[in-house]
Amino acid sequence: MSVSKKDYKRITTKSLIEMKSNGEKISMLTAYDYSMAKIVDAAGVDVILVGDSASNVMAGHETTLPITLDQMIYHASSVVRAISRALVVVDLPFGSYQSDPKEALRSSIRIMKESGGHAVKLEGGSEIKESIKKILNAGIPVMGHLGLTPQSIYKFGTYTVRAKEDEEAKKLMEDAKLLEKLGCFAIVIEKVPANLAEKVARSVSIPIIGIGAGSGVDGQVLVIHDMLGMNNEFSPRFLRRYMNLYESMTKAIGQYVTDIKTTDFPNSTEQY
Repeated sequence: MSVSKKDYKRITTKSLIEMKSNGEKISMLTAYDYSMAKIVDAAGVDVILVGDSASNVMAGHETTLPITLDQMIYHASSVVRAISRALVVVDLPFGSYQSDPKEALRSSIRIMKESGGHAVKLEGGSEIKESIKKILNAGIPVMGHLGLTPQSIYKFGTYTVRAKEDEEAKKLMEDAKLLEKLGCFAIVIEKVPANLAEKVARSVSIPIIGIGAGSGVDGQVLVIHDMLGMNNEFSPRFLRRYMNLYESMTKAIGQYVTDIKTTDFPNSTEQY
């Protein structure tokens, strides 16, 4: 059944709550630079995530752990300058919030003041509730992140599906309700069984954004480099590639090299 869309001139945290209430799915993509963010925003994406996945796709690291707070602020600042409609959520990077609620608040304030981002995202549930409370008490919107939490990859030891066992599934449900109670405006749930993610979405009033969590949630998020096929080495089941930019760009750049070598470029109309 199709759902009528409200024309939001600017997406806010309140907009996302309304969208869930009205049954309208929420679209979310990553972006890390001005040019890409401008395109994503113009295409009508509701939420732009300046993800710590920049550590992987922009810097070439194996995990998200090496990226720093300064680097996240740089990427977020570039994105914010490009957008006119989307809500910009910025990941707090590893080490900037886990150990000390005061450090979590300082990190969040830096992101909000120096980048102009609209909200921050943290990985974890009850373990970081004091950090979340501290940030929210300062008036900074918080998006949660449960399920597979990439900043904890060395704890898990694998990127496999999370919460398949009853105990972990129960904790995920409890954490989702806790994040709602604390005041988070939305939660990303990554790589968990679809039926569990749907149960979580039905049990809370805030939007649940899925990645590898099935279609029964309130919205979806993907890394833009994966979705556009710029990265041809990452092929999880949940990824749908809407383009093959790796192939198209390689072909175009190869043609450019050939045209230079054969003196076809620049031709007589491409010079002064």
